[in-house]
Amino acid sequence: MALLETINIVKSFGGLTAINRVNFQLEAGRIVSIIGPNGAGKTTLFNTLTGIYQPDQGQINFNGRSLLGLRPDQIAKRGISRTFQNIRLFGDISVIENILIGMHVHLRQSPLDCLLHLPSFKKEEKDAEHKAVELMHYVGLRGVGNELAKNLPYGGQRRLEIARALAAEPLLLLLDEPAAGMNPQETEDVILLFRNIRDEKGITILLIEHDMRVVMNISEHICVMDYGEKIAEGTPAQIRADARVIEAYLGRGAVAAQHEAQR
Repeated sequence: MALLETINIVKSFGGLTAINRVNFQLEAGRIVSIIGPNGAGKTTLFNTLTGIYQPDQGQINFNGRSLLGLRPDQIAKRGISRTFQNIRLFGDISVIENILIGMHVHLRQSPLDCLLHLPSFKKEEKDAEHKAVELMHYVGLRGVGNELAKNLPYGGQRRLEIARALAAEPLLLLLDEPAAGMNPQETEDVILLFRNIRDEKGITILLIEHDMRVVMNISEHICVMDYGEKIAEGTPAQIRADARVIEAYLGRGAVAAQHEAQR
């Protein structure tokens, strides 16, 4: 059984169909990329998977259960966590506090427990802070826990977003252009981090990425979208040679040139 499955999902905005009957399956334990030109519907698909949008048609199943009608926090509690294309941190609070926010879906203490500072609340608070420090170290942000999030360099802010997403203890991690704006060394480091997240923590990863070096380096399977539709899927080698993919990115002239070169 697939960990995540979409069946003929459709999402429209007025007269624009952003996702058109997309069928997709993701097996547990894999690193899979969704690629496509700007406007292909990739982020809209992520927003639909995480409850920001509800599909107009179709079905979304995760871990054997439907996600339709659930709020983003309910979906997070089911085990899907994400980062965003544009960094969405709380810039005026500390790194540690940002990570702690990611844990809220699993905290058990009530507001009354907090107000009364009951022993159970104090223990949960201490455990959460310890876990937040561990995650901060895990993503490579050792020693910056008291820094304001907005004072981190760009690459550090990206890593903090990943730590906050991991704090929700996901089964599936959605990463929306996680390497955007990074220099080559930062990109290499974050690729290693993604592999470690999958291999060490057992978390399945689905990412949107425009950097083809990242996609081809890390992906075991690739899904290609264009104009809201899935136009191809397969291994990196299969996608690299697919005429529909070349046309979507480079135009029909590139496909013709490739065919001519192969003669």
